[in-house]
Amino acid sequence: MTSYPPEPWDLHGHAYVGTWLVPLADLPAPHSPATRPVTLFGRGVVGAAFFVYEQPSPLTYNEIMSTVLVRQGWRVRVSITHIWVDSEASRDGGRDLWAIPKQLADFDVVTHRSYIARGIGSVALRRVRRLPRALPAGFTIAQDQHGSLLVSPVTGRMRFGVVSARWSFADDGPLAFLHGRKPLLTLAIRPFRMLFGRRRPGS
Repeated sequence: MTSYPPEPWDLHGHAYVGTWLVPLADLPAPHSPATRPVTLFGRGVVGAAFFVYEQPSPLTYNEIMSTVLVRQGWRVRVSITHIWVDSEASRDGGRDLWAIPKQLADFDVVTHRSYIARGIGSVALRRVRRLPRALPAGFTIAQDQHGSLLVSPVTGRMRFGVVSARWSFADDGPLAFLHGRKPLLTLAIRPFRMLFGRRRPGS
């Protein structure tokens, strides 16, 4: 008996996502050796994000993650290299269903103002300018599952915006490769509705 729902998860909430260009020497390795980092001017593309999953999501919780943009041949994917949540059910489901290496962390959240994952990182928000309506969006996650590449789709509708934000990462923490670096851009995704994972036959 599992403590998490089957895929796909119908997720609702909001997120703030920063993007960095990180020298290859400091870039975390993709989760699967079957993929290679996408590079720009000798640097890899790294994302860090706080997600808040709200009702009517099947599970409600906070999350921080870091990702690397990768390619599988010419197909562009997202590799989740580090991720923490404050829900054991989400941790277990992420690992079992999609090979996402979720761990547990403690969070302090003041909605749309500040997001802290203790000992890991934080973002403080100043000003948000959003598009007038939600747009369709999608991407694929590529993770290593017992030596094989597992590719999982994410589709949905998201309302995007640009944020003035201050990011901070612990210099001795697991995301220290972002410590002291300024993001190229911070995006707001509020609200979103995402279908994470594959539909079961007949659903």
